[in-house]
Amino acid sequence: MERKLYDAVVEGSVISLLNLLQEDAVLLDRFITGHYSETPLHVASMLGHLDFVDEVLARKPELAKELDSRQSSPLHLATAKGYLDIVKRLLQVNPDMCLVRNIDGRNPLHIAAIKGKLDVLTELVRARPWAARQLMDEGETILHACVRYNQLEAMKFLVERVSDHDFVNCKNYDGNTILHLAIAAKQIEAINFLISSTTVDVNCQNADGFTALDLLSQNQRAVIDKEIIESLRRMGAVHAKHNPLSNCQLKSARIKILTSPSTSNTVSKPMKNKDRKRFVDRNADWLERKRNALMLVASLLATMAFQAGVNPPSGVWQDTSSSSSSSSLAPSNDSNESHHEAGSSIMADNNPLAYSFFLISNTTGFLASLSIILLLISGLPLSHRFFMWVLMVIMWVAITAMAFTYLVSVSALSPAQPGSVLLKMILIAVLVWIGLMLLILLGHTIRVIIRLIKYLRKLVIRLINVISTRGPGA
Repeated sequence: MERKLYDAVVEGSVISLLNLLQEDAVLLDRFITGHYSETPLHVASMLGHLDFVDEVLARKPELAKELDSRQSSPLHLATAKGYLDIVKRLLQVNPDMCLVRNIDGRNPLHIAAIKGKLDVLTELVRARPWAARQLMDEGETILHACVRYNQLEAMKFLVERVSDHDFVNCKNYDGNTILHLAIAAKQIEAINFLISSTTVDVNCQNADGFTALDLLSQNQRAVIDKEIIESLRRMGAVHAKHNPLSNCQLKSARIKILTSPSTSNTVSKPMKNKDRKRFVDRNADWLERKRNALMLVASLLATMAFQAGVNPPSGVWQDTSSSSSSSSLAPSNDSNESHHEAGSSIMADNNPLAYSFFLISNTTGFLASLSIILLLISGLPLSHRFFMWVLMVIMWVAITAMAFTYLVSVSALSPAQPGSVLLKMILIAVLVWIGLMLLILLGHTIRVIIRLIKYLRKLVIRLINVISTRGPGA
């Protein structure tokens, strides 16, 4: 029966499929429970039989998750052949198959970019845009694949839709960015696009210490080399340590980059897989570690703030009184009249100003902690480092607020004797904390200013480059 079913798949005959299912109703189920090198859905997706694919998916949508002997899903095969309608149908059933990588470490988005199937790539990115950020073997991104296989249009689309500064400047295991690869292959159009339309770092060094300018010929006799060098130097490119490569070093460096194991379809060695996993874990788990740490600290701070709010310093009144009071809790003033309600804060009656500071700082810390918890559990795609830095700033506010809450609480509970050692220690602690916060703020401010200056400098250089390219009469 399986042999007859495969014959029906090759012919794309839906009628034959229905006849076989009438004879054996669980025929398709065997491809889910058994071990086969490929399922009928794999074959139909590879051959482009849309009607057959529709019929199979309507009866057994689970087959969209099955993998063949090379760990490829039907979506991998339909993507490789460029069958847009079948890709759309498979995405309707299970869009998460965009994240599945085959034995070569490639998911369907990688394959679409390598094959230059721009319409298919558009659908895949629309379904699962974060799948484009998965690393392939040798730590290469989908942009590396676009450069290696000379798919300029795919690279332009990905830069526009899913890329950012860090992704454009991502390095593979050899430390090569997409600009290194484009320079080594002398892809002039790709190079011009990268230096004019992205924030690629033209002076980034690979693992061998070579910049993009180091990978160009030293004699500069070729016209294409002169054009590339001129474009790079307009963007501020320099040689590594201002020491150009010799022709022998240049040839060796280019061969190493262009013949990297990433270009082959062979299975990586076990040690390479271990290195790749270590590299991916080190980069991908950074956000997860930050999430866990922020959630833990935010939960602790929210608990502390809640407890401090319902149990304020000095406690609460145990009774309701409107008579005069000579309690030691009451401050010494001209009037001994005291009115309080049972359950209200003693500190609010005795020291309203300190209680106001306590309430403001405690509420600020509580709300900041709740904001962090809400953002982390909201399901928003907070996968970019920028959003993690925003959460860390909110955490900074929460910690500072809780520190002020502690200081106000301790001051309210301490004897107010002028010149006491305790008050001096509290004052010193406040000054040290303020100094630490200002130092951290100054460091982050300088860092932001430096990045902003670099970004503006690149924009100005690009603008000058565009104007000079168009000419004065353009």
